[in-house]
Amino acid sequence: MMDQDEHHTGHSRRHVLECMVWAGTGVLWTVNGGVPQSRLLGGTAHAAETGAFSFLQISDSHIGFAKDPNLDTPGTLREAMALVGQRKHEAALLIHTGDVSQLSKEAQFDTADQIIREAGLQTHYVPGEHDVLVDDGKGFFARFTPGAPRGWYSFDQQGVHFIALNNVQDLKAGGLGSLGPDQLEWLKRDLADRAASTPIVVFAHVPLWTVSAEWGWGTQDAEEALSYLRRFGSVTVLNGHIHQVMQKVEGTLAFHTARSTAFPQPAPGTAASPGPIKDLPPGKLRGMLGIAAITRVQTATPLAIVDTPLGA
Repeated sequence: MMDQDEHHTGHSRRHVLECMVWAGTGVLWTVNGGVPQSRLLGGTAHAAETGAFSFLQISDSHIGFAKDPNLDTPGTLREAMALVGQRKHEAALLIHTGDVSQLSKEAQFDTADQIIREAGLQTHYVPGEHDVLVDDGKGFFARFTPGAPRGWYSFDQQGVHFIALNNVQDLKAGGLGSLGPDQLEWLKRDLADRAASTPIVVFAHVPLWTVSAEWGWGTQDAEEALSYLRRFGSVTVLNGHIHQVMQKVEGTLAFHTARSTAFPQPAPGTAASPGPIKDLPPGKLRGMLGIAAITRVQTATPLAIVDTPLGA
């Protein structure tokens, strides 16, 4: 897969992420001692490696959406949570990267909350733009980010520092996300006393790298946030919003966007505008939805991510 010299350079990280572009087939990549290893995700679950730390990500449930190509978003979320449940013996927690609902209605929040709780995993949320349509998102924050009334917060678990960001409260021209000066100042303070060796996981709804400025798939003031993160040796940034897997590596920063559990969107430039892909062939929807499993092995190596379609 790579020569020995690459094992000790940034090339190994880039190579792993390039391999993971097709990992929707159900391959779990684990980086151990700089060497990427893989195993198929089949019907029999495998325990996480000794010393590893794993967690799961879902995104863009859009409960309340009921049009082509998905008339039953609670059903596909329930399928996603069944997959989560199969892996919960390996996973320490679950992350939801926004757009829990379609229209910020309490009934939609209720449905999502009840289904996600079925997996029995501690779950951490960030808002999507569809979650803050009513009363500036107060209903979402009260339910899903208690103690963080503006939707940003951080926590530590098993040596990893997690940072939840809200970049949907003040969308800019074209729909670009925005963090704003208050949140950026908070982020700077949050990171100030952290050792550079601390593994960092950042999660937000809109990508923190510009996937498509024309479609608003990026965050206007992300560069300031990223400048505070560049001194750390391992930073993984998880996002939703674009309903497809895309990855990018900048030095020690690895970016990963997730599939939706509701509906796919087109790749930039392949359609006139973003939005649900409505004309899917029969039986193809679930193969374009999914969850992501993320593993950190206790070495100086990055996280490994595998995206699993519902139809896999």
